Amino acid sequence: MDLVPQKIANPRIKQVIGVVSGKGGVGKSTVAVLIAQALAAAGAKVGALDADITGPSLPRLFGLDSFRAEAQEGRIIPLESEEGIKLLSINLLSEREDDPVIWRGPLLAKALEQFWTDTEWGDLDYLVVDFPPGTSDVVLTAFQLIPFDGIVVVATPQDYVSMIVRKSIRMAEMLHSPLVGLVENMKTMICPHCGEEIPLFDDGNAPGADRLGLPLLASLAWRPEVVRARSLRWAALPEGLRKQAEQIAAAIKTTVKEKAK
Repeated sequence: MDLVPQKIANPRIKQVIGVVSGKGGVGKSTVAVLIAQALAAAGAKVGALDADITGPSLPRLFGLDSFRAEAQEGRIIPLESEEGIKLLSINLLSEREDDPVIWRGPLLAKALEQFWTDTEWGDLDYLVVDFPPGTSDVVLTAFQLIPFDGIVVVATPQDYVSMIVRKSIRMAEMLHSPLVGLVENMKTMICPHCGEEIPLFDDGNAPGADRLGLPLLASLAWRPEVVRARSLRWAALPEGLRKQAEQIAAAIKTTVKEKAK
């Protein structure tokens, strides 16, 4: 089987950025939202595709979980966040957000294909794709179908997490998707009482970037105000977190531009 078939490009989408982790619970979807918001805040036209068909979270993170997408003339019309980011997720097509998606691999893969080819994304500078964890059917379909310009890896600095995340890194390399770098999440936490930054998920071994062989784009702390928030509104985020998201977005722009030369 050819692992890298002919991918399907969308000429109206300039750059496609994937956000992967391999391991669930490391904050990948939060990072995907921050990247999309930072790019939009810089003036780019941005979309977000929730490829986690069985565990979608982007509608709630964008504050769009109470709305539903519609179709017109056979095309799916994405919703738009208050930051102007176009969003499509399986949860925007379900009657209730807690309805389970009980589908086998081929149906999941077909849904992702429709999200990519049958959605009226319009003209976008960036489409941010939030991957599901692991290396299963949907992940393989995404890598084989979508011509990614860059892949951002999200991980916590723990040895067993790094072992699992390396599987996603190797998969991206095998499927010829260029890697941008690593966002290290929750190595530290901001104390909700005194505001001091203290260690959290740090096993004391080599830094995550050294373990995974990727440049470090940012190291994000666990923040109580982010955890408590029902959705992530760019204007309401802590200034320090916005600056870090802007730093990640700037690194993506630079890396993608260099790889395109």
